[in-house]
Amino acid sequence: MLDWSKISTVLLDMDGTILDLHFDTHFWLHHLPQRYSELHNVNLAEAKQSLVDHYQRVEGTIDWYCLDYWAEQTQLSITDLKREVQHLIQLRIDAHDFLCALKSSGRDIVLVTNAHPDSLALKIERTQLDKYFDTLYSTHEFGVTKESQLLWQRLQEKHGFVLEQTLFVDDSITILDSAKKYGFEHLLAVANPDSQQDSRVINQYPSITDYSELLADIKATPQH
Repeated sequence: MLDWSKISTVLLDMDGTILDLHFDTHFWLHHLPQRYSELHNVNLAEAKQSLVDHYQRVEGTIDWYCLDYWAEQTQLSITDLKREVQHLIQLRIDAHDFLCALKSSGRDIVLVTNAHPDSLALKIERTQLDKYFDTLYSTHEFGVTKESQLLWQRLQEKHGFVLEQTLFVDDSITILDSAKKYGFEHLLAVANPDSQQDSRVINQYPSITDYSELLADIKATPQH
């Protein structure tokens, strides 16, 4: 599936790729609408529809991922609301062994998430995911998201990875398309980002539902 002998840098998405997407799904589709309906005195179905419509209008932009934006739009503290359901934040069950194998292989392991820095901080606090990575980036520091070619340009200027030797892993086909357009040689899709939902069929890219199937190849081809 992947030629690990040609991969020296691994860029990994966070939500759905390293962390179970169930927390985010629950928060944005259930918990936030519930709190929004209570504050604004509208029924839950209306609150949910209003928010989902708004999500779709800004999807893929920096606003979509910005907690400050949603706090302003909803008049609610998004960070505080996330803490109310923070027990749902957890690593994918296959992530620990995968990340340890990558780390032991000597490759440069980099987190690249569209998540807001406050969201990233909360997730680090809950899971200690930072211990697995050499570097962690929120795209907010670059002012654009992974959906944008400008993000990859700015990230490459800062981090210095070689496209032909870099693997990028994400659960979003739109973002993988963006990375492919930029010229990444090695791409991998996660077909089951949310543990509470069925796996998707992905034909555009090599895909996995369990990182354990990669472990033997990673261990067999360490970087020197």
